Amino acid sequence: MKPIIQLRQISDLNQFVQSKTKHPLVSVVDFSKVDDYLEEGTRISADFYTLMFKNYCANHFKYGRQSLDFQDGSLICIAPKQVLLMDTEIVKKEDMMGWGLFFHPDLLRGTSLADKMDKYTFFSYDVTEALHLSDKEKQILFDCVQKIETELQENIDAHSQTLIVSNIELLLNYCARYYGRQFITRKNSNSSTVAQVEKLLKAFFKNEKVKESGLPTVKYLADNVHLSASYLSDLLKKETGMNAQDHIHYYLIEEAKNILLNTNHSVSEIAYSLGFEYPQYFSKLFKNKTGTTPMKYRELN
Repeated sequence: MKPIIQLRQISDLNQFVQSKTKHPLVSVVDFSKVDDYLEEGTRISADFYTLMFKNYCANHFKYGRQSLDFQDGSLICIAPKQVLLMDTEIVKKEDMMGWGLFFHPDLLRGTSLADKMDKYTFFSYDVTEALHLSDKEKQILFDCVQKIETELQENIDAHSQTLIVSNIELLLNYCARYYGRQFITRKNSNSSTVAQVEKLLKAFFKNEKVKESGLPTVKYLADNVHLSASYLSDLLKKETGMNAQDHIHYYLIEEAKNILLNTNHSVSEIAYSLGFEYPQYFSKLFKNKTGTTPMKYRELN
């Protein structure tokens, strides 16, 4: 296995793609001007945020275990420290097109966007959950990138950071909107995923797996429906109003209610049987979700 190429700074990226560094913390790359092919199996990890839109390119990307085909025009968003694997294919030069926006977390320090980055959960999506764009959406995102590129042509001054960051935030907000649209247009497949999650949770508690494995995790659900944890949570939130952790808690509380009403087990015994290491955590969660303590619930029912 080839060693990972570490891109620490934006200047490392620009050197890698043979582009001039115009700003130390942000770069826009025109992929039609990137001539070099990368050797198959090359792995790359960057210490900055990456957004890449390509219709096609000399290198396909494998992000996680999946290969991403850009032919239909897809956008992927990658958080710092993730790894991309290059999978080479011969493509005509004229077919290689697209853009990349790369920005270092240091660019955001002291700005309101720094505190908002966690809400852009699509940076944690798998490659198979890429954003597929309409022609209109492609143009809107490209316009945002062009504004950033125009600003990079100017000399850095007191306004540079504010203007660049504002356009990055606008771009990310459009991405969030378009992902919301994508969830809606894939409603049928989403409904199937919701049903799978509910089936998994019912089976988990019915088969008493919780006694063996502890509480089910969001990762457990995501792995079983072949999605990333972040994408699954966002999908469930769009479809049901509850994220993945909320669904786990719902089925957990329902099982706890059944045990409370149909056995004489103590609260501690119930907590341990449901995978809690500390009974007080179970009692706190139960009250938070039902408005009453486990013992009070048993008394009232």
